[in-house]
Order: sequence, then C-alpha cells, then structure tokens
Amino acid sequence: MSDNRIEGYARGLFEIARAEGNIDEVEDELFRFARSFEGSDALRAALSDEQIPPAKRQAIIEDLLGGKATSTTTQLISMVVGSGRTRDLPAIVDLLVARASTAKHQEVAEVRTAVALTADQETRLAAALANATGKQVNLKVVVDPSVLGGLVATVGDTVIDGSVRTRIDQLKSRL
Repeated sequence: MSDNRIEGYARGLFEIARAEGNIDEVEDELFRFARSFEGSDALRAALSDEQIPPAKRQAIIEDLLGGKATSTTTQLISMVVGSGRTRDLPAIVDLLVARASTAKHQEVAEVRTAVALTADQETRLAAALANATGKQVNLKVVVDPSVLGGLVATVGDTVIDGSVRTRIDQLKSRL
C-alpha cells in the first residue's frame, strides 16, 4: 500500500482514538497487537487470507480481543482487517504510535526484553532512557525470547543493546 494510504489510516485511527478519549490505552493495545501479529505466522495467515470473508476475519479479531482490549481497539483493528489492509497493520500502528508520541512531545522507545517487565521496572527504564537520550520517552515493551536476557532499546536512531545475546555473540567473535 502507498505511504499516503498508510498515513491516512494512521491519522484516522489516531483521531478516532483521541475523540474516544482513551488514546494512551488504545495506542498501547494497538502496539501490542501489531507486535503479536508480526510474531505469529498463523495469525498473519488467518487475518490476511483473502479467501476468508472479511466478516469471518473480523470475528477472529472479536474472539481474540473481546474483553482483553478496549472496544475502541477491537473496532479499529476490525476496521483495518475488514477493509483488506491487514498486511499494513504494523506500519499503520507504528505511524499512529509515532503521531501519539509527537502529540505528547515524546519519542517512541521500543524496548525488547526476554521477559515481561513489572510496572516499577518500566517506570525506572523510561526514566533511565529519558536520562540517557535527553528526550521524554513513550515506552513500548516487546517481549522477545530471542533476546535471552537484558534488553535492546531503540529510541529514534539510537540503539542501546544490553542483551545477553549480543554479549554472547561478542564473546564468540573474540574467541
């Protein structure tokens, strides 16, 4: 899909979520869904299969998110899936997250960890990243078992890699 269409969808979803008054929660839920979508071949196949009627694909969204996400999030994802733009969902959500962060005068900080972080750990990590980069951050945590331990943080063009995987790779190259 063209960048203009992706931007249009992101702008539209952002405006709907903002009008509903729960942009922070919806933005976070959309981000987590987009990362799950990217990480699951089965989910991508089911939601992107043009042979499955749009109503059936939307029912899959309802089943997956019903009660686990806000109705706004569920409806927005369902709208994107129903319009045949499922493959572009991660790009649309990434632009929406960037737009929401800009509106809050923040930079998106995507952090990949091997395990889920507690609320306290997320708060301390956001403060540390803000201190390290000099920017206020909108923290987005992705659980990625391939990290093994530690974390990889990306804030704009800055990558801070404190993962066990990278340290192991560095040791291998030294040996």
